[in-house]
Amino acid sequence: METETKPEIILYDLACAKDVCFSPVVWRIRLMLNFKRIPYKTIFLEFPDIESTLKPLGMVPVKPDGKFTVPAIHHVPTDTYMMDSVPISQFLEATYPDPPVPLDTERGREIETKARTLLGPVLKTSILPREILILSPRAQQYFRRTREAWLGHPLEDLLDAEKEEKAWAAVDGDLHAVGQLIREKSSDGPFVLGAKPSYSDFFIAGALQSNRVVDEGVFERIMKYPGFNDVYTACLPWMEKKD
Repeated sequence: METETKPEIILYDLACAKDVCFSPVVWRIRLMLNFKRIPYKTIFLEFPDIESTLKPLGMVPVKPDGKFTVPAIHHVPTDTYMMDSVPISQFLEATYPDPPVPLDTERGREIETKARTLLGPVLKTSILPREILILSPRAQQYFRRTREAWLGHPLEDLLDAEKEEKAWAAVDGDLHAVGQLIREKSSDGPFVLGAKPSYSDFFIAGALQSNRVVDEGVFERIMKYPGFNDVYTACLPWMEKKD
């Protein structure tokens, strides 16, 4: 009988009612783990349980707001704990360099910045108020309280069909342009750098997969743009392990 490979990484992920990964920032790390074939185990945490779980482990927030967030990992062989996608990706690349994942490239930074700038406002309208629908009742209470305090109004106020359509229409041309930028190396392969994936590809694919879990319609809106579609499709083999 074949024995199961012991995990080298414990990945702390964000729980949802669908029992799969849906956080875009966790997906970046999950894609790295899957691509590098690093054995890992997932522990899903509800929103209210993130700090109470990670703080006793000695994890230290790296963001200025001091919040405890996922992704977080425990590297079992070295008994190392850390949180946040940037230091985790750097640690994984240094510890498991083969196959390589370029983390920071000029092309990648440009594409990520433009995609984030364009999609941030429309996803705030299209994804944020729908995200609560895939959470447990307890997590919904936390999500509503924290997000509405930030917004200054109920989540449902974002669900205005006319405003949503206008928001998507306003970025349509620019998203086509970013999609073409992504495809500049398409003669070499489907990824941002051409033949091989980079962290920027995992940034794109992770965001798309997150949207897909929350709302298939929003996912389809972005998938119609060449470049985004190419990268997501090429990353599918590393998205099979999602729980």
